[in-house]
Amino acid sequence: MTVPHHALEIILTRPLTANALGRAARALPLAADHDATRLTALVQAKTAHRAVRRLRHQVGSQLPIDVITTHYPDTDHKVLLNVAFGPAVHAVLTAGARCARQTPERFVELALHRALAEHADQEIAHLDHAVGELLTHTTPAYLLSTVGHALTRLSERPTS
Repeated sequence: MTVPHHALEIILTRPLTANALGRAARALPLAADHDATRLTALVQAKTAHRAVRRLRHQVGSQLPIDVITTHYPDTDHKVLLNVAFGPAVHAVLTAGARCARQTPERFVELALHRALAEHADQEIAHLDHAVGELLTHTTPAYLLSTVGHALTRLSERPTS
């Protein structure tokens, strides 16, 4: 039976020095971004949860890990988000979860979904207002043409 590899992204609380990255990479191969605040690792495990646990075990004491996420969504289009909270934050989350009759994991998941939905609503309202302002100075046809032109230029820019 083949055990799958899971691509995990590690977001650090501060940039790593070259020496610290080298020490951590001896325990587990890592790829760093340009400023060494984000790392990617391939971890062999049966599940994404086990891969995250294995990653924390192997390099957690060597790296200032803030968040670990799966790099690719699963079959349900979800990304695993793993955050290690300090004791005080954990106590507050546990108390809130208990009041809501939920597990701490479910409590955080629902709070995150609410926050993301609120952010999306705010972004839509902001864009709606901005488009309304633009339409006071031009016609819908000109605005649509200009937006199409701008989007075309964006897609032609090289990505780095």
